[in-house]
Amino acid sequence: MTEAPLISVENLTRHYRVGEEEVRALDGVSFDVMRGEWVAVVGQSGSGKSTLMNLIGALDTATGGSYRINGKDVEHLSDDQLADLRNNEIGFVFQTFQLLSRSTALANVELPLVYRGLPRKERKEKAVQALESVGLANRMHHKPNELSGGQRQRVAIARALVGNPSLLLADEPTGNLDSATGEEIIRLFGELHKRGHTIMLVTHEPRLAARCPRAIRLSDGKVVADGPGAEVASLGAPPVQSPQAGAAA
Repeated sequence: MTEAPLISVENLTRHYRVGEEEVRALDGVSFDVMRGEWVAVVGQSGSGKSTLMNLIGALDTATGGSYRINGKDVEHLSDDQLADLRNNEIGFVFQTFQLLSRSTALANVELPLVYRGLPRKERKEKAVQALESVGLANRMHHKPNELSGGQRQRVAIARALVGNPSLLLADEPTGNLDSATGEEIIRLFGELHKRGHTIMLVTHEPRLAARCPRAIRLSDGKVVADGPGAEVASLGAPPVQSPQAGAAA
C-alpha cells in the first residue's frame, strides 16, 4: 500500500482585494510532501511563498483549492480545531525567534506544552530533552538577552520540536543571522532531517534552497519548478517549468 502524503496541496489559491484590483498571491498551487522530507520553498519577494507558509501553517485561509495535513482537511476545520492543529501538528520557527524576553530558554521551550495542559514535571523533562537535541543543554537557564543569535534560534527550534509535531515549518530561519551562524542552523536542520523530521523551509536565498534535497520554486503565485534543491535553486528568471506533484521521493 502506498504511503499517503503528510501534506497534500491541490489547486490552492489565495486572492486579495486591494481597492478595485484583485491580487492573486497564490494562483493554483499543487504539490505533495511525504513524511521525512526536507523541502525548501524558494522565490523572490512577492512570489507567494509567505502566503503559502501562512496557509500551510493554518494561519490564514485559502480562497480556493484544498490542503490536507496528516489526513485532516484544513479548510473544513473550526477555529478551535485550527488552533489544536497549529499546537499539535506544526512546529513554527520564525526569522525573529519570537521568544519571551523575560523567560529562560527552558521556560520558552515549555510554553507549547503549557497550552496542551501537560503536568509541570513532564513539561520540564520534554523541554530539557528538546534543548539537549539542539545542543543547548548548558544554556537552558539563560534568558534570550544572554544568548547569541544562533543560540536564540536553537531555542526557537527546540520549542518547535518539543511537542513532536508532524511538520517543522521554518520561515527565513537564517534571515537575522550572520553567514557563519546561519550555516550552523542549516546544519542543524540537516541533522533533524536525518533523524526523520519533516521540514519545510521558506527562503528567498537560493543557496539555502540548494542545501535541501528538494525545492519548490514559486513565481507570481505559481509553482514553476519542483525538484532537487540544487537544480531548482540554480534556475534563473524566468524559471523553467517542471512537474509539480509526485516529485517527492
